[in-house]
Amino acid sequence: MIRVGNLGCNHFGVVRIACVVTRSRCPNTKPTKSSDLIDSSDTLDLMRVSAKSDYALRALIEMATRADRAAVSAEELGKLQDIPRNFLQAILADLRRAGVVISQRGQSGGWKLAREAGEVTVADVIRAVDGPLVSVYGLRPEAVEYNDRAEPLQQVWIAARRSLRDVFEHVSIQELADQRLPECVSRRTADEDAWAPH
Repeated sequence: MIRVGNLGCNHFGVVRIACVVTRSRCPNTKPTKSSDLIDSSDTLDLMRVSAKSDYALRALIEMATRADRAAVSAEELGKLQDIPRNFLQAILADLRRAGVVISQRGQSGGWKLAREAGEVTVADVIRAVDGPLVSVYGLRPEAVEYNDRAEPLQQVWIAARRSLRDVFEHVSIQELADQRLPECVSRRTADEDAWAPH
């Protein structure tokens, strides 16, 4: 599987990424030549941010908007953001393992941010629930090996990752909760082409 970044934001500030090439062969197989990258057996689909990342971000925004920063139950988070409860529990467990949230037991128990919302970025959340921002056949771009003719592809994947970082590492959960994106990100949405579905 190849995950490649293509940036754009909708008017709610939810960042969308790109395209995936799914191969019908073993995902651990490394491409050896250009013709191995895309052929007629591949399916090329437009991809939204994974449901896990989207749900994780929405749950964290709910936590960040609570005036008292009190713990909130998974059931309430699920109802507020229309997230399936069992799926949300698994996402919250991933976020806890990454040190993004903590669980609190007791009558007023539930989930809350482990650190300030301004310190948690979109990139932190995506990495916690989905892994690296860009991967090629399950590998980080710098680990992919190509022959001489296809070698420039590695630089394309690394550049795509840099573009994603330029957005995801500069948007915090607090900024999403405040509905106030950084200028370096909102400026990217001013171009009409950013909204074109291609």
